[in-house]
Amino acid sequence: MRCATGFASAVALSWLVAIVALVTGAPSAGAAGLSEVIGQVQPKIVKIYGAGGFQGLEAYQSGMLISGEGHVLTVWSYVLDTDEITVTLDDGRRFKAQLLGADPRLELAVLKVDATGLNHFELAAATKAEPGTRVLAFSNLFGVATGDEPASVQHGLVAIKSQLEARRGVFDTTYKGPVYVLDAMTNNPGAPGGALVDYEGRLLAMLGKELRNSLSNTWLNYAIPIEEMATTVDEIRTGKFVRKPNDEPNKKPDKALNLALLGIVLVPDVLERTPPFVDAVRPDSPAALAGVQPDDLVLFVNDRLVQSCKALAGELEFIDRIDAVKVTVIRGQDLVDVTLAAPAEEK
Repeated sequence: MRCATGFASAVALSWLVAIVALVTGAPSAGAAGLSEVIGQVQPKIVKIYGAGGFQGLEAYQSGMLISGEGHVLTVWSYVLDTDEITVTLDDGRRFKAQLLGADPRLELAVLKVDATGLNHFELAAATKAEPGTRVLAFSNLFGVATGDEPASVQHGLVAIKSQLEARRGVFDTTYKGPVYVLDAMTNNPGAPGGALVDYEGRLLAMLGKELRNSLSNTWLNYAIPIEEMATTVDEIRTGKFVRKPNDEPNKKPDKALNLALLGIVLVPDVLERTPPFVDAVRPDSPAALAGVQPDDLVLFVNDRLVQSCKALAGELEFIDRIDAVKVTVIRGQDLVDVTLAAPAEEK
C-alpha cells in the first residue's frame, strides 16, 4: 500500500479536480466544459462492495454501467469472491449483484443488477487514445464515496500505449496485453474497474489493478483499452460463461468424472466458499500427466467459472469420465490451460 502522504495527496487531488472542474468548467472539452462532461459520466460509475481479503485487503472496488438493464463491467478480483456482492449507483440506490462471468486473462468481470433505464456507456462507441491524450479517470479510490456521493475524478495524460507482456517477470499480473500507461496516480485501492474517458466523455479504457514493479518497487498506473475486452464482454452477456441455470434439466452421465479419478486433492473444504486450491496431485494420474501442480488455483472447467471446491466438484458431475476435460488454473501470476485425459481404466 502507498504511504499516508500518497493517500492524502491522491484523495485531495481527485476531489480538487472534480471541484475545480465543476466550478469553472475549464479547460473546455469541445463544446462542453469539464463540468458538463463530469456530470454526464458520473451516473455511469458504480461502487462495488464484496469480500475483503487477508492482510487487510479492501472489500470494495469500482465499476461502470454498460447497459440500461444493469450490466456492470469491472475488474476480476478477490472482492467478487462472495455471494453477497453489492452495487451502489450514483443516486445512492443499492442492489445485490449477480456475477455473470469473468475472464481473468483480461482482468474483467461482468455483473448484473436488477434495474432498468440506467445511464450507461455503449462499449461499441468506445474510442482509442494516443500518447498525449488528456484523460479523466473516474473511480471510488480509497472508498471515499459510500452512497450518492460522486466518484472521485482525476485528470492526466496517456503517456504511452505499451504491452504488459514485455514486462513479464517485472510486473505481477495475469494480463499480458496492451495498456495505456497513465501520467496520473489512478491505480489506488478501490480504483480498479473505474472508467477512463477523454475530455469529451468518450470511454477509452477500464482502470486496472494496483501493479507494482517487483524489481524497483515502483507503481504502474495503467488502464486496459475497451477494444481488448469488448468481444469477451459480449460473450459473457450472451451466456458463454454463465453456469447452467437451476431450472435446466440435469443431464448427468451415468459415470461422471470426479476429483479422485483425475488425481486431484483439493485443500480442505472448511469454508462456505473455499477456493479450489490444489493441495496434492496423485502420481501417474491424469492431473499429474497434464502438469497440474500443488498450489494451482482452479478457475475454469471447460470454460465454466468455478469459484469454490464445491462448485468444481459439481461441474465435474456433468462430464462423462470417458471424456477429456480442459482445466484453467492460475499458477503464481500466470494462467495455464491443461487438458486432462480420461482415466486409463475408462479408455
